Amino acid sequence: MPQRTLRAEQVSATRRQIMDAAERLYAEEGLYAVSNRQISAAAGQGNNAAVGYHFGTKADLVRAIVRRHAEPTEALRLEMVDRVAGSTELRDWIECLVRPSIAHLGSLPQPTWYARFGAQVVTDPAFRTIMTEEALATPALGRMIEGLHRCLPGLPHEVRAERDAMTRQLMVHMCAERERALADGAQVTHASWDGMATGLVDALTGLWSAGRRTST
Repeated sequence: MPQRTLRAEQVSATRRQIMDAAERLYAEEGLYAVSNRQISAAAGQGNNAAVGYHFGTKADLVRAIVRRHAEPTEALRLEMVDRVAGSTELRDWIECLVRPSIAHLGSLPQPTWYARFGAQVVTDPAFRTIMTEEALATPALGRMIEGLHRCLPGLPHEVRAERDAMTRQLMVHMCAERERALADGAQVTHASWDGMATGLVDALTGLWSAGRRTST
């Protein structure tokens, strides 16, 4: 039994090392520019087939990275959603969308790569559905979306879809830009991730509460 436990711990450690290396390399160089051989080497694995052995396809590896960040983010969002349950204030639901994701980024050891990894994934047609699928599979996010939409019952479907897309773009790319600036030692607008979250909540609340229109 102890030997089996040790083996499981070794496998778990190897998987973490591979995901760490892949997240960084994908963030810095893009999904297609990085080979499994490069990831294995960066993870300290002598076997070039280690990535395939532990994860299967590149899509499987990307999904595993997304899931390991989605779980702590979901826990934070669930707490927030429970606190504002029944609220009719649009800003409350925008807070539930923005703050858990950004709080998770701020809790990671520095430097971080996940925001830039996410930007690479969502701009790649072959992989962006993974981010969407994993996000929508989390119950707290589903409750947040329902709460937000209840605040805007008359908003036409096509406008809602457009603002959903705008929201995703702002969240993904603003976080990636801040992460990149921090990694490069460049100047940033906000001193903290929490400050950035407040600015993003302000912007998105304005976006969602803007005059309603129908498509032409």
